This record gives sequence, C-alpha cells and structure tokens, in this order.
Amino acid sequence: MVYEGLLDRYGALLNLPAHTGQVSLLEGNTPLIPLPRLAQELGGGFELYVKFEGLNPTGSFKDRGMTAAISEAAGRGVETVICASTGNTAASAAAYAARAGLRAVVLIPEGKVAAGKLAGAVAYGAQVIQVQGSFDDALALVIEISNRTPIALVNSLNPYRLEGQKTAAFEICDTLQAAPDWLCLPVGNAGNITAYWMGFRQYDALKQTGLPKVLGVQAEGAAPLVLGRPVEKPETVATAIRIGRPARGEQALQAAEESGGRIIAVSDSAILSMQRRLAAEGVWVEPASATGLAGLAAEIQRKRLYGRDQRVVAICTGHGLKDPDIISQTMRAPLRVHASLAALEEVLGSITNT
Repeated sequence: MVYEGLLDRYGALLNLPAHTGQVSLLEGNTPLIPLPRLAQELGGGFELYVKFEGLNPTGSFKDRGMTAAISEAAGRGVETVICASTGNTAASAAAYAARAGLRAVVLIPEGKVAAGKLAGAVAYGAQVIQVQGSFDDALALVIEISNRTPIALVNSLNPYRLEGQKTAAFEICDTLQAAPDWLCLPVGNAGNITAYWMGFRQYDALKQTGLPKVLGVQAEGAAPLVLGRPVEKPETVATAIRIGRPARGEQALQAAEESGGRIIAVSDSAILSMQRRLAAEGVWVEPASATGLAGLAAEIQRKRLYGRDQRVVAICTGHGLKDPDIISQTMRAPLRVHASLAALEEVLGSITNT
C-alpha cells in the first residue's frame, strides 16, 4: 500500500511556488463519520457527518496548511519559522519544522492555552515565548518580526496555509461525490472558513460538485464577526477560537455571504453540551471543535435552518486530547471496590439496574 500526504494527492491543484519541497507527516485523509443518532435528535430527515480533523498527525486541522507552508519555506532555504498561536498552530508548526530540520519559534498569549497543545509544541522542540497580552498582540509581533528578518511567518496569513487547508473541501467532495448542502464549522482567526470556501469553489469549477451554504460559528465571548467590531478581551472555554481580531475576518464574512450562509455565535454552555453529545457517539473533540455543531443545533431550534433531505457536514477541528482540562476538572472520581468478585458484582448490579 502506498501512503500519500496532501502534496502527493492534491499538489497539482495547489497554488504553490516551483521551489516548494515536500515536508509531510502523511496528513489528511481524515474520516467523514456519519452521525445518524444526533441527526435524529436534531429533527431527523437529513444526513449528518463529522469531518474529524482531530485525526491528523498532531491532532488538528492545522497540519493541512502547515505541510504546505513549511514545504514552501524549506524549499526557499528558510532556517527559522515563527507563529502566534492559541495552541494548535504551535504544535503543528513545531512538528513540521522538526520534520524539515528547521527551528520553530512560537508566541502564545498569556494564560488560557490548553496544556495538551503547549506540551506538543515543547515536545517537538519549538522555542515557546509567552507574550504578556492576547493572541492578537502576539500575532502583531510575529508579523512585524517576519517583515524585518528572514524568519518565515506560518500563521494563516501565509497564503500557502490556505492552499493546504482547502484540501479538506476536496476530500469531502471526493467522499460524497458532491459538496454537502451545508457546511458548519468553528470560526476563530477565520483562515479555515476562508480555505474551505476556496476549496469548494475550485472543485465546483473543475468537477461541478456544487457549493454548500456555510454556517460559521463563533463563541459568544469571542464573536467579533457577529458583533461587527473587534473584541478587546475575548473570553471563551473554547480556547482555540479565543480571538478578538480575526486575521481573515473580511474573507470569512465574504465566504458566508457568497455561499448563502451566515456567521452566528453560541454560548459556552452550548459548546460544552455538544462536546459531551459527540463523545456519547465515540467522537471526542476539544471544545472549539464542537462549536460548529452547536451552531447547527441552535439554527435548527430557531427554525432558521432546515436539513430535510439534505447533507450536512460539520467540521471538528481538533481532538479532545488537545484540551482535556474541561473533562478532567469536572469528572467524578472512579468507583472503588475491594479486589473480589463479590464486590465487583455488587457494583455492576447497581450500575446496570439504574
């Protein structure tokens, strides 16, 4: 069996310079998981799928863009890459830089970076610098330093990141043999929603796959695109989308409008409720990844979205292991029993009879 990374599989469809090398961890090809029980709970009559991007090599969708960005940087002789991150970009940039033999520098905002993500960046050998400020402050700094030095910026402002990330849209169309009717996904820095729309438009032009309506979903405490203004101190349990000034906000709004969709916001409680609901079907995602489905549920409840006889795909951007704190802080202590069959039978009886 021959395994392929994204540049092998879709490289001819990506707008990458001729000098681009190939730095891959065999990312992509993530599953499209049907969720018929959840679809029924939400009203039924439609097909619901989750594109589980948490099964990429570093546990998030960021690997799609990073294989392209790092391959381009390595191909032109860059020795150091830099990014600002709330966590997932940091881990991905560090892993792909390590793969290419490059140095990685990661700026993170003060506090509220999930331990699983920060640990990944450290494990892959990145130099982590904590900025006494927000993600937006960190992003401004890495933009400035990359403009002044040969260090390559690998945040989603890097156009090659979007080229890699749009391959998820290609995969969805290849699996379903068409675009879905609706695409629901979280919106933080807004690179991903922009990339998906790029991908669907390109595939439709090539293969007449059709175009989905796009439902972008932000957390209420970090919803600048819904409010129509920056959020100076964004707050949400969904740390991956805790961003008050999205770098590609205008493009995200354009994607939603062109598709006939929209961008909405949901509460942290709705996000955590959907995270638990997904886990009940065997799909454990970080809180931000449940945001798209939480938005879908809210829109169906408000009767603003009808899924009857339609296909809906929700993007789950990161694995639950990237941000396990919510679960570990609230979980009950394990049941304790004596090491005897009688004690075990007694406990199992109380469980099965409730």
